[in-house]
Amino acid sequence: MDMRNIAIIAHVDHGKTTLVDELLKQSGTYRENQATTERAMDSNDLERERGITIFAKPTSVEWKGLRINIVDTPGHADFGGEVERILSMVDGVVLLVDAAEGPMPQTKFVTSKALALGLNPIVVLNKVDKGDAEPDRALDECFDLFASLGANDEQLDFPHMYASGRNGWADMELDGPRKDLSALFDLIVKHVPAPKQLKDIDKPFTMLATTLGADAFIGRMLTGRVETGQLKTGEQVKALSRDGKLIENFRVTKIMAFRGLSQQPIDVPKPVISYRSQA
Repeated sequence: MDMRNIAIIAHVDHGKTTLVDELLKQSGTYRENQATTERAMDSNDLERERGITIFAKPTSVEWKGLRINIVDTPGHADFGGEVERILSMVDGVVLLVDAAEGPMPQTKFVTSKALALGLNPIVVLNKVDKGDAEPDRALDECFDLFASLGANDEQLDFPHMYASGRNGWADMELDGPRKDLSALFDLIVKHVPAPKQLKDIDKPFTMLATTLGADAFIGRMLTGRVETGQLKTGEQVKALSRDGKLIENFRVTKIMAFRGLSQQPIDVPKPVISYRSQA
C-alpha cells in the first residue's frame, strides 16, 4: 500500500487535535455508531486536564486505498524537543493557523525546524467561520514568516486551504461547499511525497528510534522510522549509539503498526516505513 507521512503543527489551541479527531471520523476509522471521545489523541491525563498536547502521538488512516500516517505534535515551546524528534519521521507538514490570530511565536519555532529539514508545508487557515477571522491577513503573515525563516522557493510556493476543524470541513476556496475534509485528504496525497526510504528496501535493516516506551507484558517499545531494509519478528537487532558504538543486542518479539487510535501486530510482507517495534 502506498503511504504518506505527515505531522500537524500549530500554536497551542489553534485546533490540531480537534482536526485530527475529524480526520479519524471521516476516514472511516471509527465503526458506525461507535462511541468516540473528544480530543481522542490527548490520551494523557495531564493533557486532558490542561487541554493541550504534550506528547507527540502517531495515528494512521486510510484514504482511497492509500495509508496516511499522521502525527499530532505539541504546540508549546516547552515541548520543542518532542517536536524535533517527531519531525524526523515525516515527509511533509500541515501548518494549522488560527485565521483570527495568525501565526504565533511558538508557531515560528516549530515551523523553523520543519523548514530546516526541507519539509514542504501545507497551510490550513482554521476557524475561518469565526466572526473575527481575517484569513487573508493570516495567509500573508504565514508567507512573511516562511520568508523570514529562510524558506526556499518550493516551500514558499505552499498550497493553502480554509477550514473549520470543529465543524469538519476544509476547502481550497473560502466560499467552498464546506461539506467535509475530502479536499484536505486529496491535497495531502498530492503534495506530500512518498517516503524516499522505499528505494532502499533491499539494503540491510536500519531504523532511527525516536521514542522509547515500555509494556509490562512485552518489554521495551521503540517507536521510530525505518531508514533502510525490512524487519521481521524474531530477528536479532543491534542498538547503536550516535557514534556507532554497540549498546546491546536484542531480539524483536513483535512489530506493531498504528491503525487509528490503536496499535495492531502485523506481519511485514511489504515495506513499512513508520511503525512501532517491540522487543
